[in-house]
Amino acid sequence: MKSYHCASLADLPAAASDMIAQLPNQRVFLLFGEMGAGKTTLIKSLCFALGVSDTVNSPTFTLVNEYLDVHGDPVYHFDLYRLEKEAEALDFGIEDYLCSGQYCFIEWPEKASRLMPEDAARITISVNNQERNITLSV
Repeated sequence: MKSYHCASLADLPAAASDMIAQLPNQRVFLLFGEMGAGKTTLIKSLCFALGVSDTVNSPTFTLVNEYLDVHGDPVYHFDLYRLEKEAEALDFGIEDYLCSGQYCFIEWPEKASRLMPEDAARITISVNNQERNITLSV
């Protein structure tokens, strides 16, 4: 487990770059945290660290957004907050994304917990007075 203390949002890019460097073979990252904790903002920094030049937005209504990294490979960003049933994730083919070998960043993975890979990296964000404490574990 590794911890990051981010006193401001300006500290997130360095933390994100380090997370990618710490787990060079990891492709599935599950992000946990309360509403407004900064999950999407951290994913923007993770995508930037991978060389994504597309605009990174929360896929709250579409459930998944696809971006291209510097090599033209897809990076998938999921927001499962609006799922009412785990079966909805199966309906849009989440298993295919998770088994694709491409980066998958998943907000609200607890909404489809039985579908998440056991070996996925877990990122937990907590906020205290605008400062973020982030833990990374596998």
